[in-house]
Amino acid sequence: GAGVAFKLAWAVAQLVAGSEKLPAKLREFLMDSLCLAALGLIADVVPLHDENRIFVRYGLQRFQEKPLLGLKALIGCTKINLEKGLRADDIAYQIAPRLNAAGRLGCALTVVELLTTQSPQRANELASFLDGQNSQRQTIERRIIQQALEMLTSQNLEDLPAIVLADAGWHQGVIGIVAGRLVERLGRPVIILSINEAENLATGSGRSIPGLALNEALAACSEHLEAYGGHAQAAGLRIRHERIPAFREAFTAYAAKNFVAGKPPKPCIILDAEIPLSALTQGLLDDIDRLEPYGAHNPKPKFLAGNLQIVGTPRRMGDGERHMSFLVSQASTRVRAVAWSMGNRLEELMSDGGRCCLAFTPRLNEWNGIRQVEIEVIDFQPSPQADLV
Repeated sequence: GAGVAFKLAWAVAQLVAGSEKLPAKLREFLMDSLCLAALGLIADVVPLHDENRIFVRYGLQRFQEKPLLGLKALIGCTKINLEKGLRADDIAYQIAPRLNAAGRLGCALTVVELLTTQSPQRANELASFLDGQNSQRQTIERRIIQQALEMLTSQNLEDLPAIVLADAGWHQGVIGIVAGRLVERLGRPVIILSINEAENLATGSGRSIPGLALNEALAACSEHLEAYGGHAQAAGLRIRHERIPAFREAFTAYAAKNFVAGKPPKPCIILDAEIPLSALTQGLLDDIDRLEPYGAHNPKPKFLAGNLQIVGTPRRMGDGERHMSFLVSQASTRVRAVAWSMGNRLEELMSDGGRCCLAFTPRLNEWNGIRQVEIEVIDFQPSPQADLV
């Protein structure tokens, strides 16, 4: 949608100018609009191929050189350093969540005002507000995830091929993110429902995995639903409160019927190459950077390193000790590794005496003027040799 809007603006500008070559004012307007097109394309996780890739590449360049006033203020609320360059990941993980938080918890018009204001003071006020909204969203999200996991255990739903959970205290604006997080963790389709007891209705959001088209699954269970819509990987629905148990039964039965052996396929990671830690050099990172921007359908290279040994004791870090940091060695090479949202897996990591293999992407960390190659862990196995499919 953002790309289409940009192309429409481009065509209108040419009509206004009466030629393909545009005057400076219209050209500047379109370059500012390219920032917004890139923002929308990244935030909505569209495939970064062909025109989309071109728009994002040059939009990020414009973003870095001359960001819109509101976006510049929002960047000030993050750890992004524009002098080091702006990447699609910065938009996806720093900017987009703050923009989306307004619509999830309050009114999305706040974002419109941020993107259109000409007042530096107002831009800073709005950016600070959105940053606070995002922090609130993260807190709500973590609480719901914890409650959902406890519900799975207490109701003996852990082994079902698909998950449907509902609660009256769950914020409707956050349940889609929660469903996505649980899919990543559980490796099966998940639908999260927020119950409105006054209206006797529940609003739901679902996320799926390859092998089960969510829109087709909901169509097969439509007799239990008031409304539904979406696509293969994500969908929304409305259902009457008393129909939830019947819908859960029908949905899980549909999933079991459509999965081989009645179970969801085991999650797997597509790895690009197995490399030694000694190959993680500045030169390799420079080569990887040449393929930016990365995003949907053009992911960063994922590598495997085996026969590794944890050095010392891994350290939990972050709010609630959700993340993990540790040193890993291979032969004479030592590298720092960061495992986001894996703090709860520390004991698993050390279960084979610290021997492990890691799936990861490399990154460059700069601190106090020291530049060092590190790795971001995607997953691990507590064994010197990887169990590959």
